[in-house]
Amino acid sequence: MNKATTLIVIFFTFFSFSQESNTTSLSNDFIITPELLIGITGESNSEFPDRSLQKQFLVSFGWNHFNSDQEWAKRLKHPRTGLSLGYTNFGNNDKLGYAFSVLPFIEFNGFKQERFKVHIGTGVSYFNTQYDFKHNFFNRAVSTDLTWSFRLFSYYNLFPTETIDWRIGLGYAHHSNGHTRLPNQGYNSFLFSLSADIKSVSSPSKNKTSTLKSFNKSISDYYIVNFGLGINALSETFGSKKAVYNLSGEYGKLINNTFKLGIGFYYRFYQNYYDYIKNNESLVQDGRAFDYLKSSPFWNATNFGLTLNGEILMNHFGIDVQFGFNIHKPAYRIDWTLNQGYGIVPREIPEDHGTEYALGELDSYYQLKRLISGRFGLKYYLIGTEKKSNHDFYFGTFINSNFGQADFTEFSVGYIRKFNFKER
Repeated sequence: MNKATTLIVIFFTFFSFSQESNTTSLSNDFIITPELLIGITGESNSEFPDRSLQKQFLVSFGWNHFNSDQEWAKRLKHPRTGLSLGYTNFGNNDKLGYAFSVLPFIEFNGFKQERFKVHIGTGVSYFNTQYDFKHNFFNRAVSTDLTWSFRLFSYYNLFPTETIDWRIGLGYAHHSNGHTRLPNQGYNSFLFSLSADIKSVSSPSKNKTSTLKSFNKSISDYYIVNFGLGINALSETFGSKKAVYNLSGEYGKLINNTFKLGIGFYYRFYQNYYDYIKNNESLVQDGRAFDYLKSSPFWNATNFGLTLNGEILMNHFGIDVQFGFNIHKPAYRIDWTLNQGYGIVPREIPEDHGTEYALGELDSYYQLKRLISGRFGLKYYLIGTEKKSNHDFYFGTFINSNFGQADFTEFSVGYIRKFNFKER
């Protein structure tokens, strides 16, 4: 992950806070939440460094949208949005170090009860300690100082009062650089939380929501054209970050100006795959397992497939999730073979290489990774949903994956066209 990602996330964060209309005051809805967390840092690889319990401290600054007159806030049952700033100690200062995180978040009522909350946050983290071949070989979780970060938590209000709500929580945290440098096994953590929602002096009455304007149910069709530029690394030996070019499209339904459900396609070209084949590297040399890929390097370095798409729209801001099915991705065999064995596979791979390292096998797990793709990210729309324009453009940043394992980090621009609007 590079510094451009950080700037984009901060850009989205600023606009997610500033998208309320001028007629809506946020001053009485402001919440500060200090939070202490303790839990387990999962093993990222074999012989992972020993560690004690993970400790975290976060401070979250949030806005409850009880008084918002925007449609997305009403449709989402007046959620909380905000920004979390955090410090994490992974339980081994020398080998794992610590991280500082910045995470925009959204928080909903869970189980149709106000005392239960579901919290989703995604942003960036800075690590002071990373993988190093000579001095920190067995920490293969992170090899860059900046990573993506993700939090999924549930909270329960133990003692709600007029000024402070004391909460306990359970959740999952993840850090990964999005395959921009290897190794990138990532951190996966499971944590228990104790926190306190400290409310503003004059807390708003939730009964005020009854005076807000109401919205009719609506549905419209849409299509999207997306152009993306990704970056990834092929392996530890082939460590240079190279481009992934992505063209995708989507058609679906926009429901209540807030929820998008659609189907789509993608076409991608991997520069790393193409260069490996074109340069006649070890695995594609004559007589080797993948020599047939040289018959058409460009075609075999491409990837295309079909998708199911979902998105939550919050005026200018969108949280986008995509599940895909790869129809064509032949050069992924190279990727898997180089990265899913053990040891560091050299550039020149002898056919009889002994036990110093092993190549990945094309087993059933490989077949699952090859077939299932995913994409998760953030979008910023120039016009936003509140103006109900039939045309809009967006900027986006995404993590693309192979069945949950990072594939490449992507920055994109897109166009959306809405039509056949119906109101009920």
